[in-house]
Amino acid sequence: MYVAVKGGERAIENAHRLLAHERRGDRAVPEVTLAQISEQLALGVDRVMTEGSLYDRELAALAIKQARGDMIEAIFLVRAFRATLPRFGATDPVNTGEMQVRRRISSTFKDVPGGQILGPTFDYTHRLLDPQLAEGFVPEQPATAEASQAATPRVTDILGRDGLIETSPQADSDAPVGDLTREPLSFPADRDLRLQNLARGDEGFLLALGYSTQRGYGRNHPFAGEIRFGEVEVEFFAEDVGFAVPLGSVELTECQMVNQFKGSTTEAPCFTRGYGLAFGQSERKTMSMALVDRALRARELGEEAGAPAQDEEFVMSHSDNVQSTGFVEHLKLPHYVDFQSELGLLRKLRQEFAEANQAVELQEAAE
Repeated sequence: MYVAVKGGERAIENAHRLLAHERRGDRAVPEVTLAQISEQLALGVDRVMTEGSLYDRELAALAIKQARGDMIEAIFLVRAFRATLPRFGATDPVNTGEMQVRRRISSTFKDVPGGQILGPTFDYTHRLLDPQLAEGFVPEQPATAEASQAATPRVTDILGRDGLIETSPQADSDAPVGDLTREPLSFPADRDLRLQNLARGDEGFLLALGYSTQRGYGRNHPFAGEIRFGEVEVEFFAEDVGFAVPLGSVELTECQMVNQFKGSTTEAPCFTRGYGLAFGQSERKTMSMALVDRALRARELGEEAGAPAQDEEFVMSHSDNVQSTGFVEHLKLPHYVDFQSELGLLRKLRQEFAEANQAVELQEAAE
């Protein structure tokens, strides 16, 4: 039987031992390995890498195991580890147009150059529990075919050739790119910081905000121009040799939303865009990110901004689940002195209230 242990350091030490015991679970059940988590809980690993801002499947799997499956705790662990790492430089921007595509869909054009590629997706499953999975089910090998060499241009690039969509917003090439992992958030924020914030933001929070834009809380009528998932090569410019060298490849999901058009007396109407990018296969995250990105561009596009998803300070100040968790969970820590102060003030106010009422009653009785 486990009993509560009183005392400071000893209580904390015993709590840690109990946590380790609970994390392990029944010793008769084989311990889950990092490879199993990485391979079989891949989407959870992808989320931890994205919101933890660190692309390392093994470390993300370790964090999930250590956190007992608590994704926000795992993200916290990854960020804490990331803060200890040295930084040697910044890679060149990745070119998602050259992605080795595993999944690519568009809800705007049926016949896109390069074709629609369904890839691994829950979209057409029946959402019925599969009892075979509880019995060690081994699936059949997937269908295979020769890889297509056809180009897969972005849908937004196709629209752009005809001038039907705004050009992708360009940052000042001479201005330094912000870095939320090293610098505190400040307002107003340029789009580089906004997209970083959304990439690191809590998926559920962004999903709710994106959903709100579909229900009238922000003028937003989107189409999923394209969602693509696959591997992209990462390159680093080496000053010693004078050219970019490949470091390896990462899996990414990119979402381009095609949104309602705009125009003015001097510009012809055209579609606008929202953008999302995340590690691994993170479609829900990137779609939500693209919806909120477009909503946050309201003032830039001369639209009236009044919905929560259009409020830059509200969105960016509350999207981070690690900060949110810290602020909420600090309520579990001792607040004895604060509460006693509040309790003393409340008793004093109640006494004054009772005395005032008694004085009124005495005055009324005297009259």
